[in-house]
Amino acid sequence: MGKRLTAIFFLAAVAVTVGISVWGPEALSRYRDRSLLGRTHRQEVEEAGEGYRYELSAVEKIYVLSQALESHLLSENRTLGTSAKETYQETNGNYAFIMNHKGVSKESISGEEAYGACNQGLQALKDIGILPESVQELNQEQYDAVLCSAIDVREPRNYVAVWRLSLSENTRGVRKENRLMDAYMDADDGKIYEFYARTQWEWEEIDPDAIARAWCAYLGLPEPYAYEEVNPLMEATPYFRKYVVSGTSEERTVMTVGFYEGIREFFVKVSW
Repeated sequence: MGKRLTAIFFLAAVAVTVGISVWGPEALSRYRDRSLLGRTHRQEVEEAGEGYRYELSAVEKIYVLSQALESHLLSENRTLGTSAKETYQETNGNYAFIMNHKGVSKESISGEEAYGACNQGLQALKDIGILPESVQELNQEQYDAVLCSAIDVREPRNYVAVWRLSLSENTRGVRKENRLMDAYMDADDGKIYEFYARTQWEWEEIDPDAIARAWCAYLGLPEPYAYEEVNPLMEATPYFRKYVVSGTSEERTVMTVGFYEGIREFFVKVSW
């Protein structure tokens, strides 16, 4: 009798186990469905790339911009014939400088704001001695603002949006003394990366070393050092001094402090 009861209990246990293994998962699934359906649930999901913009450092920005501008300038020179610059420099086509037709983001400087932002940038340069106070402010009637992008073609996420502000070619009868002629300004923070300005200064009054240090400090760059590979044919003027701003790996940016005698045009640029 005891053995028979043991056998019955064993068979019952086996049946229960088999039933659970067969019907359990389905029953559990129905239970979970009832707990989820008809209710609102919140779950944090990371969507790669949505609304994401890779932020370049100051060193990376200036390097991408310098390479893109140089590639653009050499491309223009090839359409006009061989130049001295082209003789001593080459471009690998890995960077591009193009007009930006998409517009700026909500956080960036709009076209209407570009003139005021550039004037603020000019004042900042005056405050640190890079420009004299005599340089006049911009106004929308006499200047053109064009949104451009400097792009690393191999890594398109590495780009810099800049406003190019230039004295309009349609301006007539306007004296150019003490005026900004051309400038490239960051479309996000309004920092001026490159400019050409007519001033009352002579080359003898300009301290290129001090200008280069102040310019790097203004942009948040490492302190520059003298460029050792200078060739007199690299510029269309004998009055210039070149410097190197070190970056990561082998990347480096060459900046130039220069002066065109006669028209008294002083410039700081990153395009060679």
